[in-house]
Amino acid sequence: MNVPIDISGVELTTARLTLRPWKQEDLQDFFEYASVEGVGQMAGWLPHRDIQDSQKILDSFITKKKTFALDYQGKVIGSLGVEEYDEEQFPALLNLRCRALGFVLSKNYWGRGLMPEAVKAVTKWLFEEVKLDAILCAHFDWNKQSARVQHKCGFRPLAVGSYETSFGKTEKDITNILYREDWEAAHP
Repeated sequence: MNVPIDISGVELTTARLTLRPWKQEDLQDFFEYASVEGVGQMAGWLPHRDIQDSQKILDSFITKKKTFALDYQGKVIGSLGVEEYDEEQFPALLNLRCRALGFVLSKNYWGRGLMPEAVKAVTKWLFEEVKLDAILCAHFDWNKQSARVQHKCGFRPLAVGSYETSFGKTEKDITNILYREDWEAAHP
């Protein structure tokens, strides 16, 4: 089952990143990476056309309190959301405390290992502080970068399905899962 999430006041630090709630001051950094062709499509949304597009999403990030800003050397370069998953699609998880992750990273920072670093920090927080039993994470079958991040972080295949993007295209997707006991075994 989806458990409530509120990241207000939560700040996670890694060797290179600070994961924190979004602020209005992040708007320009957000628009800078979200307007680049090829970034949003990896997660099922089109590039932001103007700063007003970014403002609407930023308002949602701030209000819903479930998406971390990835701050790298004082600049926001991505987001990592703790999302609800479709409980009807995964009835076997109804007695478990679960959520799903969704992430996006600025194209300028791809290939540096920053997203696995961020996912591992949020995973640790979700298992140790929020006490989740399992975390889901999905990627389009062609998105090898996201698949690699999830594999590096210990996620294993759960299901193959389809996902309708915000621009009306249906994509084949692969949902992966990480159970707390598997995470604990890898992090004694």
